[in-house]
Amino acid sequence: MHAEEKLTAETFPESPEKATLEGKNKFVGFWLFLGGETVLFASLFATFLALRQSPKGGPPEELFELPIVFIATMLLLTSSLTSVYAMYHMKNFNFKQMQIWLGITLLLGAGFLGLEIYEFNHYVHEKDFTITTNAFGSAFYTLVGTHGAHVTFGLLWIATLIIRNSKRGLSLYNAPKFYVASLYWHFIDVVWVFIFTVVYLMGMVG
Repeated sequence: MHAEEKLTAETFPESPEKATLEGKNKFVGFWLFLGGETVLFASLFATFLALRQSPKGGPPEELFELPIVFIATMLLLTSSLTSVYAMYHMKNFNFKQMQIWLGITLLLGAGFLGLEIYEFNHYVHEKDFTITTNAFGSAFYTLVGTHGAHVTFGLLWIATLIIRNSKRGLSLYNAPKFYVASLYWHFIDVVWVFIFTVVYLMGMVG
């Protein structure tokens, strides 16, 4: 089936993201990209754990604002669920519903990012804890900040897909693009679960 062929709900394939060779190639490229991203975050986690108890200075006492982080976590995890709903509607050739759920995903992701910016600002101005405070500060801001940069990239990616395809509708050409962006968003969420556990929960228990 050609990527630009006129489609209907009856003729739309069950797995549109893999229905063409181009779509399959996008998956291969995505998994290669994801492998590099995994190595990047694994290195940042290893550095954080190594510097967490650094003799040159660990985390200040009662640094983390866990209620804010918990709300941000719920927003991001919920956004992962809404992206699943979006892909469900994509597979059912319901472009409008897919757009709505992707829009909700963007709002939730933006809410997470806003809370993260607020958190950083609070640490810097209220607790005088910056990236240059000590080794822990450098590791903390680098790890969490890198994740925040990935969230920003994901938001821009999904928003661009929505805008560019708003009048085109669904096709076998853009379905893989939406699906791969959704997978990337899930990857961001999984990384955050590890950050929440390793950085914040372990930080609270010492």
